[in-house]
Amino acid sequence: MSASVKDFGNDIGFWTVDIKKEFRKQFRPRPRASHKGDYGRIFILAGSRGLSGACYLASMAAFRSGAGLVTVGVPESLVPPLTKRLTEAMMKPLPETRQGTLSRSALQPIRNFLKTQDILAIGPGLSLNRQTQAVVRDTVLGSTKPVVLDADGLNAFKGQADLFRKCKVPVIVTPHAGEFVRLFGTPVPKGEKLRRQRAVDVAKKYRVIVVLKGYHTVVASPQGKVYVNKTGNPGMATGGSGDILTGMIAAMLGQGAAPFQAACFGVLIHGLAGDMAAKQKGEISMVASDILGALPSAFQQMIG
Repeated sequence: MSASVKDFGNDIGFWTVDIKKEFRKQFRPRPRASHKGDYGRIFILAGSRGLSGACYLASMAAFRSGAGLVTVGVPESLVPPLTKRLTEAMMKPLPETRQGTLSRSALQPIRNFLKTQDILAIGPGLSLNRQTQAVVRDTVLGSTKPVVLDADGLNAFKGQADLFRKCKVPVIVTPHAGEFVRLFGTPVPKGEKLRRQRAVDVAKKYRVIVVLKGYHTVVASPQGKVYVNKTGNPGMATGGSGDILTGMIAAMLGQGAAPFQAACFGVLIHGLAGDMAAKQKGEISMVASDILGALPSAFQQMIG
């Protein structure tokens, strides 16, 4: 598939640059004297009892997308099992509820630690626990660092999308069609043109960057810019795929990409890795870790 953005016209400000060329401008060869702190400190708030896999996938995707440092904030009981599997990431144990989810008392430690970080990714596997959802809202609304919001992070704002207007930093939301309806209270229409327009409308209204996932994922900015991704395949409709995208976008932000750019780069390379995985495993048998495993090759193709 071509890595360029198709020019659909200028009715709603389509991003028509050569995205591969744009990526190479942003991600140049690393200086020999650089260090891990130069490539972004990513704080990922994810996971709950029974949903620790989301932490692993988001964190490893961030690393595979170039992040220098990744810290995972999780309910404290998840630290021992995650440490065995997620050897590259640092762990931030946080207070938890009886159900093994983030509790209200986790909010202040989260805020304190976030001051030392560059990017916040929040949502994968956090659960629908009321305390946890309140922590998500308060963390996002008080964040001084750019935010990537996914999964249960989106659910925390169900019917309360107006709150995004209070955010002081760029917020990237990554809903699939069902999450889009719950979050914004409006359905995703059929037809590519209507779908693009709906993404732009909510991006402008709520002042967020919208990544409307699905066939031909749409990225829309509050300024009306739109990118329609052409990579990816139905095999990517599998649990954990979205967690990987969250980590990828966070890593792009941490390396200096502008929020809209980071979202566009993320969905393109995520889909490209999915296409590579499908060639090896087949669409039926693909799992999220196959996408994760294909990321190095996808990045090489973008750079090479």
